[in-house]
Amino acid sequence: MSSLPEGRVRVAVAQLDLAPGALDANRAHCLEAIADAGRERADLVVLPELAASGYRLGDRERALAASEPVPGPTTLGWQAAARRERCWIAGGLCERDGDRLFNSVAVVGPDGVVTRYRKLHLFAAEKAIFEPGDLGLPVVDLPFGRIGILVCYDLRFVEAARILALRGAALIVVPTAWVGGFDRGRPADGPIEQVRGAAVQANLDQVHIACASRVGADGDLAYLGSSCVVDPYGTFAWGPATRHEEELAVVEVDLEQADAAGRRGAGISPREDRRTDVYDAVLGYDGAAHA
Repeated sequence: MSSLPEGRVRVAVAQLDLAPGALDANRAHCLEAIADAGRERADLVVLPELAASGYRLGDRERALAASEPVPGPTTLGWQAAARRERCWIAGGLCERDGDRLFNSVAVVGPDGVVTRYRKLHLFAAEKAIFEPGDLGLPVVDLPFGRIGILVCYDLRFVEAARILALRGAALIVVPTAWVGGFDRGRPADGPIEQVRGAAVQANLDQVHIACASRVGADGDLAYLGSSCVVDPYGTFAWGPATRHEEELAVVEVDLEQADAAGRRGAGISPREDRRTDVYDAVLGYDGAAHA
């Protein structure tokens, strides 16, 4: 697989324009992006939130029509692409499990689905369509390192990224479809607030964060693009991308930097300095070990 030194990985972030319910077209567009990333020898390709189904599904009936099981057509296509391009893929889809729907991410390699994540924190109209995630906060060991997964609004909840970092994730991949509506203002210049938040959390949790966002619009819902890769010091390794155009970037990431960032100087070790005895007491835990 990767020809890079141990601990280094080429991460591709695909910022795409996708259409609600257009499964065939969206799948084809994602496969094009994966092939482009493969030509640049990417080890891991991150696709946007609900990349296969499109984001603004409108209502449950339309979402059901755009849903699929895992494994299913989308993940089988990604598996074939992963085998062809010798990479792993993390991308969003509308997952159907019985009569339940989830805003999910599948991590797929040459041998199939290696893990999946169901969005924990549903945003706005998503609550009328999807069930809240019930698979917790998984981490997965890939040949190049351990990764965690979040989706869009999950980044607004600081516990989620912190838990993944404490479970040993050196990289958190974040398929997203960033839109306005949360923050009071939208800066005309400079990073959007979602990107600022990702950078702060990467720094505080000493973890790489790679966000693959959407561009374009679904009716009056405009996407903000701004995909990025942030290192464990809160510095942009790439991006933020444009707010309006599709982009594909392949960024070389040093996963060992996540461990190094946990030691900032003499007597400064953010993870070791955590006062879990105090936190457990405040939260009413019974003294058992907690991540």
